Amino acid sequence: MFVCEMQFECFENTTITAVEKSINGLMEALRFNGQVLGREFPLAMDDASFSLRCVCPEEDSLHPRNHSDFVRFSLAKLSEAGVLTPKIRVLGQDLNSEQTAPDEQPSWQILYTTYVHTCSPLRSGDSFMPIPLYRNPPTLNGDHKSIVKWQTEWQACDELQMAGGCKAEFAALRELTSIDSDIYRRGWDLRGRIEYITKIPTYYYLYRVGGESLQQEQQRKCPKCGGEWRLDEPLHDMFHFKCDQCRLLSNISWDHLK
Repeated sequence: MFVCEMQFECFENTTITAVEKSINGLMEALRFNGQVLGREFPLAMDDASFSLRCVCPEEDSLHPRNHSDFVRFSLAKLSEAGVLTPKIRVLGQDLNSEQTAPDEQPSWQILYTTYVHTCSPLRSGDSFMPIPLYRNPPTLNGDHKSIVKWQTEWQACDELQMAGGCKAEFAALRELTSIDSDIYRRGWDLRGRIEYITKIPTYYYLYRVGGESLQQEQQRKCPKCGGEWRLDEPLHDMFHFKCDQCRLLSNISWDHLK
């Protein structure tokens, strides 16, 4: 990932409200297209100039060739607010984030996230490195908003269950582990949509925690088809189950792994 600085300059008299609204609208559009990562972008003002810093998957993530229709629409809104197209400067690689997958087609891919990851939830099945969303055609309605929103909700549930400090933990855990949950249903549909538009086998990660014993965990069957899915060796040191028919991945409960 790379840290970039975006500088916005006003070219005519305007209001702070109009400038703030147009810039925040652009950042939202860039986020929903996967060109910037995270949810908070502090905006600094210096006379008629505004600047912010953001994290991008690649050095050229903000290049116009990666823009969605929503991003182009938001750039036009900048002009209406009296703001020029931003000047972009790459400050350098972010040492605290993961490296993006090479720009090449993987043999398979995974829809996977956790609350500590701000990177793309789409990962290469070959390297397990995140794949920028904008590399693929829009998922729905012109960009990848549906995937980013699903990721945000999954991460919120993950943080609740990891904290374990309230009764909401159990409801959150069900969303992550059950094939009857709303988050699973939306994620499964998105997985299918991604596979359809990319023509690449795409799997969904089903989180697993709890269970009675390690032996019982090792004997688990695929929750969707009831078939055998345990792997001889874990993939990427974390996926112990893989069902090619149902496009599901999972782990042996973390409670029973040392």
